[in-house]
Amino acid sequence: MMRILVIKLGALGDFAQAFGPFAAIRAHHPGARITLLTTRPYAPLARMAPWFDEVWEDGRPSWTDIPAVLRLTRRLRAARFDRVYDLQTSARSSRYRLMVGIRAEWSGIARGASHPHANPNRDFIHTVERQRDQLEMAGIRDFPEPDLSWLDADIARFGLPERFALVVPGASPGRPAKRWPADRFGALADGFGIPAVVIGGPVEAPLAATILAAAPSAVNLTGKTGFADIAALARRAAFCVGNDTGPTHLIAACGCPTLALFGEDSDPALCAPRGPRATFLRHVPLAGLETAHVAAELARLT
Repeated sequence: MMRILVIKLGALGDFAQAFGPFAAIRAHHPGARITLLTTRPYAPLARMAPWFDEVWEDGRPSWTDIPAVLRLTRRLRAARFDRVYDLQTSARSSRYRLMVGIRAEWSGIARGASHPHANPNRDFIHTVERQRDQLEMAGIRDFPEPDLSWLDADIARFGLPERFALVVPGASPGRPAKRWPADRFGALADGFGIPAVVIGGPVEAPLAATILAAAPSAVNLTGKTGFADIAALARRAAFCVGNDTGPTHLIAACGCPTLALFGEDSDPALCAPRGPRATFLRHVPLAGLETAHVAAELARLT
């Protein structure tokens, strides 16, 4: 049995944009034992997926934590992987080639890789196209549409109305320029004509409070949804509007009509959400984007 290692450490948006590559790797190696090396936040999501036989969540030890680095090295060496698909393609993940052992075939950008992603423009193309290009150079030609039917949940406990819209007002706390102002989300949601459902982590509760103050029919689910819940909400929502953040990418991947808002902190040409009905707006600075402009784009989308 061929032993395959796939490396994808995070974040959530990047993980969602790797669904296609994950499915392609599994389709190309139907009889292989495939292990995913990731990090703890995304291990539960990966374990639900049909693409992996095993999920390791110790993929990003601190380089200063020598015992943890040695444990991961011993684990990687002991597994005796035949091929590695490094979908993280970072300086960190490239170092793992020595930890795995150079006998393994390697798809990525690590020095000495047997299947290097030798595209000089790789840093200037969208993540989805970049990963596909990498896998094609490694011999994978078939890219089936990933089946996400496994990613679902019973959301009856939320008591939501039949029609609702999703709002994702958060983003990385360390990148405030990626956040459209919460009061504008509130003004937008007040004009939806259907209730807005606000999702995000517990730290986004104050943003939800601002939105609910402007749109009293909105529902606050911040801190209450897991990955499967978000996917289930996406399949039932009329549409979604959110910042460039992980849940927005996951919602788009599940087929919900999705409008992602971008500012100066990220480039949609490289990382815009992908999905059958996903689009984006970019305004620099993002705080200057007018509510009417977003409402008009949503009207075109839906």
